[in-house]
Amino acid sequence: MKQITGPDPKTRTPDFKMPANACDAHCHVFGPETKFPYAADRSYTPPDAPREGLAALHAKLGIARAVIVHASCHGTDNSATLDALAWAPGRWRGVAVIDDGFTDEQLADMHATGIRGARFNFVQHLGGRPEPAVFDRVVAQIATLGWHLVLHLDAKDIEELAPMCRALKIPFVIDHMGRVVADKGLEQPAFKALLALMDLPNAWVKICGSERVSTAGPPFTDAAPFARALAKAAPDRVLWGTDWPHPNVRWMPNDGDLVDLIPLFADDAASRQRLLVDNPQALYGFSA
Repeated sequence: MKQITGPDPKTRTPDFKMPANACDAHCHVFGPETKFPYAADRSYTPPDAPREGLAALHAKLGIARAVIVHASCHGTDNSATLDALAWAPGRWRGVAVIDDGFTDEQLADMHATGIRGARFNFVQHLGGRPEPAVFDRVVAQIATLGWHLVLHLDAKDIEELAPMCRALKIPFVIDHMGRVVADKGLEQPAFKALLALMDLPNAWVKICGSERVSTAGPPFTDAAPFARALAKAAPDRVLWGTDWPHPNVRWMPNDGDLVDLIPLFADDAASRQRLLVDNPQALYGFSA
């Protein structure tokens, strides 16, 4: 398994000022490994990126709320994420990684701590697709809690997986703009398929991960046209996040630079309010 690098430690204070109650709707905590060991079958080993580091980043960026997405390096042991949620009750929500071995009682306890969704990874370099039967059983189980799905997809698979997405009866969120490839343009089949999914009333998308979409490199402005198109297609169902601490990226971004991309994604104060405050508040149940 590969050892990956940590985030840029010198976060730049962004020029863009976050609105009150802004939410980082996609971030992670890793470890500390001495307390929360990484999964034996993980595909990468990160340096520790504990809850205190995430809180310090948010203080620097002016972010009040967060959604911690459980990372594959911890497998289905959600302890690190649950610990972070308990540390910042009400301000942080979470998305778990689970399989069909979890009981209803366990999921209810996770819900009480702040989990509001389950993530499935379909990305080949992170282990590939879940078993369809497991996927279906988990979807049925979390529906009773009012949770949503988070889907981490490769762009090349969006067209194939679109019928699966269209069959879902619960809300689902696609990570990182579907990991489309910037230099293939807005007319690439994968992005057209993603835009078509946004016609569904239960489809959400995260317009973040610019460093993953970009082919030009920093400052990743070539990702902005895709974010703008998605925000226009589904203004009430777009989310934004840092993706801190940025596992498995080609270019390690500075989080201050990523914040300064937001005005390129959303042109006016009302659309930024929806993206950063109103939409995550609606999906994750933050107190108004």
